[in-house]
Amino acid sequence: MTLVVLAECLAAPGQEDRLRTALEAMIEPSLEEPGCLAYSPYADPNRPARMVVVEEWADPEALRGHCATAHFRHASQVLDQVLAEPMTLRTLVAAPAG
Repeated sequence: MTLVVLAECLAAPGQEDRLRTALEAMIEPSLEEPGCLAYSPYADPNRPARMVVVEEWADPEALRGHCATAHFRHASQVLDQVLAEPMTLRTLVAAPAG
């Protein structure tokens, strides 16, 4: 069961660069994790403080493993300092074909 995670973030005023840096630092180590199929942060061109991360995981176990990594814990600590509001997370399951 493939999972897609959408993580929406809004940086506090003046924290846009720190947010972008924290999310970009997650790309390489996340893609190296077992079960990570995609990990891409996107910036809103009309509102630089807003970013969305689109992740794809092979299964729930891979996503749980991701949440236990050192780089995830570090990013979470940074996000606690730079976000204007709590991150919004949506986890979607791929619809069956046919």
